[in-house]
Amino acid sequence: MHKLSPLQWTLLVLLTVVWGFNWPVMKMGVTDFAPITFRSLSLWLGAPILGLALVVMKVPFRIPRAHWRELLVLAVFNMFIWQTMIIIAVQSLSSGRAAILGYTMPIFSALLGAWLFGNQLAKRSWLGVAAASLGVVLLLWHELSNLSGRPHAVLLALGAASTWALGTHMLRRTQMPVPTLAISFWMTVMTTGVMGLLALVFERTLWVAPSPSNWFAIVYNGVLVFGFAHAAWFFLARSLPPVASTLSVMLIPVLGVFSGAVWLNEVLHWQDWAAVGLMVLSIAAVLWPSKNASA
Repeated sequence: MHKLSPLQWTLLVLLTVVWGFNWPVMKMGVTDFAPITFRSLSLWLGAPILGLALVVMKVPFRIPRAHWRELLVLAVFNMFIWQTMIIIAVQSLSSGRAAILGYTMPIFSALLGAWLFGNQLAKRSWLGVAAASLGVVLLLWHELSNLSGRPHAVLLALGAASTWALGTHMLRRTQMPVPTLAISFWMTVMTTGVMGLLALVFERTLWVAPSPSNWFAIVYNGVLVFGFAHAAWFFLARSLPPVASTLSVMLIPVLGVFSGAVWLNEVLHWQDWAAVGLMVLSIAAVLWPSKNASA
């Protein structure tokens, strides 16, 4: 239905690997460590790396003043709320289940696109949404009793997912005449300042020296997540239709669940395996070429 270029496929595969493995990495990073401070340190490392990439690639940094307000709004919905809410939720949930709740985003994206932006979804797209939704339910099957004891974390993760979905739609509709990498860089810079301020105000009394595992998670997030993955995601979100860009990353929570099982000894059940098939069906429903498109 939506043909991806070789560059888009490459970015999608790398993004899935980096973000998928990042869920247990984040869990390691916030274990016995203040979550917002962890995010802030990762951003302070990642923002210069992303800036260096712009310099090497000769991408202009300048954002016309007329678009500063729109840039701020995009940062609020794509970065500020998501980064704050999800990292707090990760500290209270298992890494795999936090990934599942966070990646209800494609479901919110499809629904918001249809309700708020008038997107006409084909039957195959709705099939993809339904398969992804059922996959999420299966992945949460054995966690419902545990999640009920942490309602604040569940609400934070769902709130983060819904605002990220809205931000994705807003990003794709932006008319800013600037490269996506420049938008990504300035949103990352602003988020670095916001998260640093939140850490100073709310977590200063919790500050301790990072352990080796904390440092590994900080470096992983700084270099791979903020230095690469976010820029790759913003490029895909801006260049692909919303359903294609969002459902195409539904293997990330599956990878998060299984990598968490390997690294953190989180238990797997048959529902997890069934969810893998549903996620693959969801992705195929929106990315597999139709006969008309092939013609």
